Amino acid sequence: MIRSVQFLCAASALSLVMAAPLTSVTAAPVTSQSARPLYKDASAPIEARVDDLLARMTLDEKIAQITTVWTDKVKLLDAQGELDPGKLSPTFPSGIGHFTRPSDGRGSFSPRVVPGRDPRRTVALVNGLQKWAMTQTRLGIPILFHEEGLHGYAAVGATSFPQSIAMASSWDPAMLRQVNQVIAREIRARGVPMVLSPVVDIARDPRWGRIEETYGEDPYLVGEMGVAAVEGLQGVGRSRTLQPNHVFATLKHLTGHGQPESGTNIGPAPVSERELRENFFPPFEQVVKRTGIEAVMASYNEIDGVPSHANRWLLDNVLRQEWGFRGAVVSDYSAVDQLMSIHHIAANLEEAAMRALDAGVDADLPEGLSYATLGKLVREGKVSEAKVDLAVRRMLELKFRAGLFENPYADANAAAAITNNEDARALARTAAQRSITLLKNDGMLPLKPEGTIAVIGPSAAVARLGGYYGQPPHSVSILEGIKARVGTKANIVFAQGVKITEDDDWWADSVTKSDPAENRKLIAQAVEAARNVDRIILTLGDTEQSSREGWADNHLGDRPSLDLVGEQQELFDALKALGKPITVVLINGRPASTVKVSEQANAILEGWYLGEQGGNAVADILFGDVNPGGKLPVTVPRSAGQLPLFYNMKPSARRGYLFDTTDPLYPFGFGLSYTSFSLSAPRLSATRIGTGGKTSVSVDVRNTGAREGDEVVQLYIRDKVSSVTRPVKELKGFQRVTLKPGESRTITFTVGPEALQMWNDQMRRVVEPGDFEIMTGNSSVALQSTTLTVQ
Repeated sequence: MIRSVQFLCAASALSLVMAAPLTSVTAAPVTSQSARPLYKDASAPIEARVDDLLARMTLDEKIAQITTVWTDKVKLLDAQGELDPGKLSPTFPSGIGHFTRPSDGRGSFSPRVVPGRDPRRTVALVNGLQKWAMTQTRLGIPILFHEEGLHGYAAVGATSFPQSIAMASSWDPAMLRQVNQVIAREIRARGVPMVLSPVVDIARDPRWGRIEETYGEDPYLVGEMGVAAVEGLQGVGRSRTLQPNHVFATLKHLTGHGQPESGTNIGPAPVSERELRENFFPPFEQVVKRTGIEAVMASYNEIDGVPSHANRWLLDNVLRQEWGFRGAVVSDYSAVDQLMSIHHIAANLEEAAMRALDAGVDADLPEGLSYATLGKLVREGKVSEAKVDLAVRRMLELKFRAGLFENPYADANAAAAITNNEDARALARTAAQRSITLLKNDGMLPLKPEGTIAVIGPSAAVARLGGYYGQPPHSVSILEGIKARVGTKANIVFAQGVKITEDDDWWADSVTKSDPAENRKLIAQAVEAARNVDRIILTLGDTEQSSREGWADNHLGDRPSLDLVGEQQELFDALKALGKPITVVLINGRPASTVKVSEQANAILEGWYLGEQGGNAVADILFGDVNPGGKLPVTVPRSAGQLPLFYNMKPSARRGYLFDTTDPLYPFGFGLSYTSFSLSAPRLSATRIGTGGKTSVSVDVRNTGAREGDEVVQLYIRDKVSSVTRPVKELKGFQRVTLKPGESRTITFTVGPEALQMWNDQMRRVVEPGDFEIMTGNSSVALQSTTLTVQ
């Protein structure tokens, strides 16, 4: 969502438009100065308050509400980077409606280049801006602030949790809800009531650098995790009033974003309406219908020739009319401008603004360059002021529902106290532990803290946080976590092994792979360091640069290959040649096609990006203090040549390849444990039901091993014969359960119309009579089944 630098040029081109004061086509009504305006009456209904305020606003003030300030914040700051109140009214005579990321230093810059604001400085900026807005502007309309918080508040001092793809590996919605409660309270404590999270795109192409931001490939899993994330951010239930310590979530990106053409970010989504309705829509629909979600963000891509930001069918017919969404639609960063610059369905920013407003986009983030032209368009009769009013109404409703008119200020002391406190750090460690997936273990794990252990690799001595990272006070690397765990019980030696990229700053535009010659010197050093050790722990994978969002032509992040970048495979081969037992810890943003590593390593952990406590969590798993229980939320391909590769394929898919297999390297839902489990075949409470009926599916799970552990029981269905083709299996339920040795439990799922329904050849959602295969197990390939007849 970071804007392209090309739009900085657009900002300059618009400077004359922005500098010229707008005048309303109609004068604001005159009211008695002694009468308290209705919109300031907290006891009045919100709809009435919005009506009253809208009637008083000039066109200038309306446009301010649906545009945003980000890089222009530098115009408001003094030489020390703090707010200069005297600059506000001359710069923004009609007020500020929306303000982007108050925690950053100067806008679109890496925090390593321009340091961000700590809790106290952020609160000072927010409170200063709100004091001006409430007391120095004509109508006293507070400002709506938003921040990034995908896996932790992306700000100085905030808690960093595992990246979304890692959290999805926990298959634990309750824990994800807890994590997002912490994210919400840390953001709200700084006076910010809105966050751009969660991402509920399904991800079906791991070449795409943003796969790390998703909850995986399956619409049901993504929907359940998305609901949990929104409930954590906004609160459980469908209340539209924002409660203390919570923030408005922004559901993104609607839609088709996760399977772009060629795997490149913002590429066209080559999907049909059926694919949208069967796979891409369900997570969004679940969140809209089950939570009080108040904001949705449109996606950068196009579907069937229509970019999402100009797609009335998507944003109005489906989102509002079919699903009943009542909140605000906001643009992805500079996406309205891109209707002109990338999609070429608008000749200029004015046309881009008209297309987006007509489609139902209510706010232009992060700068408002296109929507700044709407005042001129209204005066010229090209845009109805009523359309502007509708967008303004939705943005004002967010402010009223957040209580900003009554309490727009934050408490700096409270913000500092609540940010990255002991409870938050403990939860970050637990979340990382539950996110780690054991992919292979020949008995090497868990390790004993004895002898000499080599810790090697490009992610051993650095905590990789993943894209949209914050700056936590302290992050624990894997090397630090291991040293803290073993103390003096074992001798730990470290070697870099290789570098992946010369830099690891996610924000930096240029990405340079490390020099092969230098890497081979590092490999030689690593071999010497490991020559006399007992065991090797080797980290492989990505940096925040080698897998990331490609947000501009000069800031790329997608890759055509899933192979390990650089000389990492050479490092593994050289260490393997020593004949030492090797555990590989994958720290990465996308599935890696590690075929040879998978064949030859003794044990493999998939960690993804694990957040600030990742090093401690990895050590907890390696030495057996915690039993791994994660499961893969994506299918891991053997090579990019297999793509697209997902478990819920159609029956005609994957007939076979010459000279290779169609089987994945690791299947969806897969993950091992240090103990063993047995699962019974599924039992149905009723083997025959009507099209509107329900049945219970029961499965017994028993810990048959010697230690406590977690298993994820998964339920899949298949419509055996249908009027249109259906997937060979679809996830329709899951539950993570903890069992002591010898303990058993019966897990029960309910299967009814929602699980059995499909879109028929008339594109109507129905349950068709017939036989359904009901499958349960601990992965998408280890399943037992029975038959349900629907009549």
